[in-house]
Amino acid sequence: MTLYSKIAGTGSYLPPRRVTNQELAAQLAEQGIETSDEWIVSRSGISARHYADKGVMASDLAVEASRQAIDMAGLAPNDIDLIILATSTPDHFGGFPSTACVVQRKLGIANACAAVDVQAVCSGFVYAMSMADSFIRSGTHRNVLVIGAEIFSRILDFKDRTTCVLFGDGAGAVVLTPSAEPGVLATKLHADGSHGDILCIPGNVSNGAVVGSAFLHMDGQAVFKLAVSVLEKVANEALKAADMTAGQIDWLIPHQANIRIMQGTAKKLGLPLEKMVVTVDQHGNTSAASIPLALDAAVRDGRVKPGHNVMMEGVGGGFTWGAVLARM
Repeated sequence: MTLYSKIAGTGSYLPPRRVTNQELAAQLAEQGIETSDEWIVSRSGISARHYADKGVMASDLAVEASRQAIDMAGLAPNDIDLIILATSTPDHFGGFPSTACVVQRKLGIANACAAVDVQAVCSGFVYAMSMADSFIRSGTHRNVLVIGAEIFSRILDFKDRTTCVLFGDGAGAVVLTPSAEPGVLATKLHADGSHGDILCIPGNVSNGAVVGSAFLHMDGQAVFKLAVSVLEKVANEALKAADMTAGQIDWLIPHQANIRIMQGTAKKLGLPLEKMVVTVDQHGNTSAASIPLALDAAVRDGRVKPGHNVMMEGVGGGFTWGAVLARM
């Protein structure tokens, strides 16, 4: 019997502190940085984002989202036998112990299951989903917890209005389980390191001190141009692998980076905007967390139903991109 993986549960969590464009503009004005709600919305589609409080870590957000996903899947934490967590803002400097291991501990999972972090920035969740699908198909793991969790507010330069207004904090999670019927229909992953400088944190650490900048840097125009191109291509690659057409997509859930990139991708795929799940307006760009956050929102409000075909895709620093086509 052919084994497949299927999304059995979804979950999400946003920190309570919601910051509107007006509030952020007022804060920036105190530093002599000029921006406005109109300026932010016209360039990104973002009206608000959430910021984690001091002392709250990516693992804390991940745990809340994970509990929801595990509960929806009808499982207990100790039923999970693999955790894959996508993040660019890990709990610990250097990334170890991994945030996935921290989440394992905080969830009280005592079965010594495997746990690992994935770093593909905004593409991290689709990378993690593809890996989880492969583990389940191989038969080595059964119940895989896949998480995207970010606290980007701590790596933003609030003197750079072109980037600081775009990002927010949050976490989303799914539980993948074995299925006799196709769930994850196809995945495609890519990277091109020659574009690494257009979206990065250019600094590094030497002898305990930061050398260079520890803030996010982005060439917005270069990212926009590349993103629209690769998102269309990778979506079509996934459709071809599943022997499907764009017309069979019920929902497009792209990485929630910028409404113009999202709309451009939908247009290139020939999909009406009504078939695209949009949360960027209220969440901002939450990097690896954005796709599972949007997926959970659409599952819980009833838009995404069992049997629907969902295309999830993202681009991120590295430069990385990928897509997951799944039947719910």
